[in-house]
Amino acid sequence: MSTKKVLVIEDDPAIRRGLVDALGFAGYTTREEGDGVTGCQAALELECDLVLLDLVLPGRDGLEILHAIRLTRPALPVIVLTARASEDDRVRGLTLGSDDYIIKPFSIRELLARVDAVLRRSPGRPSRPRSVEVSGGTADLERQEVRFDDGGRSDLSERECQLLVYLASHRERVISREEILTHVWGLDPAGITTRTIDMHVARLREKLHDDPTRPKIILTVRGRGYMLRAEGGSASR
Repeated sequence: MSTKKVLVIEDDPAIRRGLVDALGFAGYTTREEGDGVTGCQAALELECDLVLLDLVLPGRDGLEILHAIRLTRPALPVIVLTARASEDDRVRGLTLGSDDYIIKPFSIRELLARVDAVLRRSPGRPSRPRSVEVSGGTADLERQEVRFDDGGRSDLSERECQLLVYLASHRERVISREEILTHVWGLDPAGITTRTIDMHVARLREKLHDDPTRPKIILTVRGRGYMLRAEGGSASR
């Protein structure tokens, strides 16, 4: 029997009760929320192993919640549940980082099989870092600030912090501007200029005291994107 905890965010009481009962019978412990506001708060704060997330919710849209989860808890598995059957909705949900996408109506047997499959393949995903060591200081990602050993301090905007979190969560991997637009800005990169990414990187480097002419923290990989330097690694570009 499983001891995994599943958070169910679903506004339809009958469907929610059916999911909770089926998961409980299968050995999972559960927590349930019926609206987007409390559901998002629970997803960001509750200790759980997987989220079952409805897309159409009162208070806050499911895709918005998914985006918030991916920024704050990138390792937390999410299965989207929805009556939306259009290809665009499915693609957007997967692009924003859902681990699976199930269209209502679905069988409990199928749902439990997918929950089990997602949990089995999820442990290797990156976890959200709490801090990043920078030259002469530390970027505290919880407080959204950079503190330097000489007593100096730089405040990070929410977007700058989100960008640094994403880079740090995928350290040593080149991240394209299009991927950043998709996972940090939550936008479809098709037809959108990526100049805004370069501007945010420039401001972030300034706040990290990272020399833009010879950066040692956020490296530019020409023609490909950006990469956060490995801790203790070299500053080659």
